[in-house]
Amino acid sequence: MAATGSEQGSKAYYVTTPIYYVNDAPHLGHAYTTVAGDVLTRWHRQRGEKVWYLTGTDEHGQKIMRTAEANGVSPLEWCDKLVEEAWKPLWEHLDIKNDDFIRTTEKRHTERVREFVQDLYDKGEIYQGGYEGPYCVGCEEYKTYGELLEGEGEFAGQKLCPIHRAPVEMLQEENYFFKLSEYGPKLLEHYEQHPEFIQPESARNEVVNFVRQGLEDLSISRSTFDWGVKVPWDDKHVIYVWIDALLNYATAVGYGSDQERFERTFPADVHLVGKDILRFHAVIWPAMLMANGLPLPGKIAANGWLMVGGEKMSKSNLTGISPQQLTEHFGVDAYRWYFLRAIAFGQDGSFSWEDFSARYTSELANDYGNLASRVAAMVGKYFGGTLPEAKAAGEAEQAVVDGLAKAVDEADRRIGEELDFSGGIAAVFDFVKQVNGYLTEQAPWKVAKDESPEAQARLATILYTAAESLRACAVLLNPVMPETSGKLWDSLGAEPHLGPVSEQRVGDAARWGQLPVGATVTKGAVLFPRLEEQK
Repeated sequence: MAATGSEQGSKAYYVTTPIYYVNDAPHLGHAYTTVAGDVLTRWHRQRGEKVWYLTGTDEHGQKIMRTAEANGVSPLEWCDKLVEEAWKPLWEHLDIKNDDFIRTTEKRHTERVREFVQDLYDKGEIYQGGYEGPYCVGCEEYKTYGELLEGEGEFAGQKLCPIHRAPVEMLQEENYFFKLSEYGPKLLEHYEQHPEFIQPESARNEVVNFVRQGLEDLSISRSTFDWGVKVPWDDKHVIYVWIDALLNYATAVGYGSDQERFERTFPADVHLVGKDILRFHAVIWPAMLMANGLPLPGKIAANGWLMVGGEKMSKSNLTGISPQQLTEHFGVDAYRWYFLRAIAFGQDGSFSWEDFSARYTSELANDYGNLASRVAAMVGKYFGGTLPEAKAAGEAEQAVVDGLAKAVDEADRRIGEELDFSGGIAAVFDFVKQVNGYLTEQAPWKVAKDESPEAQARLATILYTAAESLRACAVLLNPVMPETSGKLWDSLGAEPHLGPVSEQRVGDAARWGQLPVGATVTKGAVLFPRLEEQK
């Protein structure tokens, strides 16, 4: 998205997802974070801001090497296949509008990673040493003995990773270490000065307590396998995959290659991460940046886990569900809406087909879709499809105007600032319910039976009020459900007069009277078909 006018020279609102391991196809958990980032960045674009949204794939490390070997191909062949056949197509399918897609096997990344690590080494931040301990290949991380689980059944007598519930391996190797232990006090000071740095508060407390216990130096190289970025001064070692991966947030926006672009984008305003990788982002990443004299991100926002049957959704737990299984039944927009509406961002949430069906029917089909359908039908029936002028507005209409102003203010604060997607969407749907209530109370189908000029003016006012309310809903819900908002915008005949819905400003959505009298209102396809009709 090119900068124009007043945007020139301003820093972009920079949002990232984690870069995802490509050891398998994406599941609902991956899509949840990516849709959240897409909604957040679309919202800020509709604030009129310059935005940069980054996602990508993490393609080095032992886990991917083993997966590729098990499939009889090279690691790069495996990554190429998964990225092009599974990851990128899914983001396109879910209408994700990322500005860049970084792969850690790209030269623009690997060369800059080597430079960053070389700088740390030259500054005396890295030294050589040995390490022995339990290692989880799934996490690509050494574990402490205290956090391991006792195996049962087939794993009886073995120690298990608490996240993957799989046996850890004992590793002993000569590695290079980053002096992470020296950054504990600096990190704690930063957390105290910037309480918003880690969200939600429960995640912040966890990290603060972890750092207060004292940090150990971090092994930042591996010598037991070779699928990774070579350590620049010792090619018998590859750079630890997490050091490699975290640096994508810098390399993708010009670190070491385009200083002007780097300065107008970096650091990220928001890193969206899963809570299982929070420590990497809230401890290791800022310490690395401090060591190299670079600015720290604005916010690390950890979302919870999606649960199915009480288990975290993942391939290893056999609860991985393909997003396409849901979009085929409910539609892409409803999919995007449901997970952000039903689950408070930052908390664990349980997915069920029954809950999705109930919410779809109640809020999307009955409340929102039916409102749009009724209003278009009545404008067509009573005014020939031409939006009439509101000449008899009173207290009832003022209540709707006030309700819209409240919804816009609350949604903008919750989504744009607090990352409370559920609360922000709920504010818009509370307004939808208010407009439905307004129509029920005003009963335009009854008013229409009176052909007097006063009654016809009242009928015109009721239908204009409802249509103008829908205009605002289309704008506010466009970041969440862009396809549906486009259809509603077309139904209201808004684009010839106001331009595309994606170019409407959130902050301007409450300004009443934008939908012009005389606009052509048409009853298009049903926005949210009954689920039984989709089978």
